[in-house]
Amino acid sequence: MKRYLDLLKVFLAATLQAQLEYRANFLAQFINALLTVGGSLFGLSLLLGDGKGVGGWNALEATCVVGVFTLLEGLAGVFLYPNLGKIAEGVRTGSMDFTLLKPIDSQFLVSSRNLNAFRFPDVLIGLGLIVYSSVKLGVWTLEGFVLGLLLLISAYFTVYALCFCLAATAFWFVKVENILELFWGFFRAGQFPITAFPAGGARLFFTFIIPVAFITTVPAGAFIGRVRLEEVLVALLVAVGLLFGSRVFWRFALRNYTSASS
Repeated sequence: MKRYLDLLKVFLAATLQAQLEYRANFLAQFINALLTVGGSLFGLSLLLGDGKGVGGWNALEATCVVGVFTLLEGLAGVFLYPNLGKIAEGVRTGSMDFTLLKPIDSQFLVSSRNLNAFRFPDVLIGLGLIVYSSVKLGVWTLEGFVLGLLLLISAYFTVYALCFCLAATAFWFVKVENILELFWGFFRAGQFPITAFPAGGARLFFTFIIPVAFITTVPAGAFIGRVRLEEVLVALLVAVGLLFGSRVFWRFALRNYTSASS
């Protein structure tokens, strides 16, 4: 474990040194993140215009959901976008051969080698929205914050596992960019509480097929004190199950990889 943590530090340090040479880009990304969040909050305000809330969540509670979504999208921008898209490139160009020859776990390497420091502002803005909404609601507690962080971690790994499995289909289909874009399109539904969707097909889809309910709604519920124990347990089980599934699928994909030189 220490070896992998040390490698993460090396990857992060190398990324920061290379990317922060262009500090104007960091400022531009911060402004872009503010505009994106502003657009989400504006859309939310339109839904809340009648004063009835969204799916039983009032304005501040729904703002917490937007904060969780923004934070997770930022983490995906930092860690997932720069890496998973390169899996298909590695298969297509043959550089995956060199990745598999390195004396380190290949799934770890393809998932963490490249970082995008310019997406950190999204993480900070999302965290700020979570803290602001929970404090304004008067429900801020240390226990709720710790539980919310735990569920945020599980939510991130849920997103990672789903995206990783989709990216790993590149061993068969090579070009998977459209599949990943389709997933991110569905993921944007996480800006709203799951109860905002009609009961039935849509809500079931965003709970069990693309589990945005466990990615954004449940963690937000923990921060504002409206989460049930069974929801917490299911969210954790979903994350663990999908992580294990991504590991199994990666090993299966590698067995079907014939390499560019074969």
